[in-house]
Amino acid sequence: MSEFRQVIKEGADEVKRKTWRFTRRTLLILLLLGVLTGAGYLWVCSWTFSEGTRAGTLIKISRKGVVFKTYEGQLNLGGFQSDGQSGVVGNIWNFSVLKKDVYKELQMYEGQQVKLHYRERYKSMPWQGDTAYFIYDIERVE
Repeated sequence: MSEFRQVIKEGADEVKRKTWRFTRRTLLILLLLGVLTGAGYLWVCSWTFSEGTRAGTLIKISRKGVVFKTYEGQLNLGGFQSDGQSGVVGNIWNFSVLKKDVYKELQMYEGQQVKLHYRERYKSMPWQGDTAYFIYDIERVE
């Protein structure tokens, strides 16, 4: 092999090494940024936006979902509200439950007057529930 071809081959090999090193670093940085962004998103979504109570008649509580099974319920707050398309509808409040023991307690109060203590989050993840309202305590209203 001539000296010229040897220099060209060594130069090409050096370019390949530098390109591969640059590509690896870029991919590693992008992966790290993606992981940090995802972790930050999950952290921000878990912040409590508001906290309070709602009272009414517990209409239903169920465990539902195709991939993620979540605990979902409905509370009739009483009265009616206007729906722009279909007219007047009942004032129903949808909520989610994270803990199984709270779900079991809610099952005992189905059809009764209850006061639910909730926390509202910015966003719920699919494995947490369908709503942003999460029940953590129940009181029976006498």
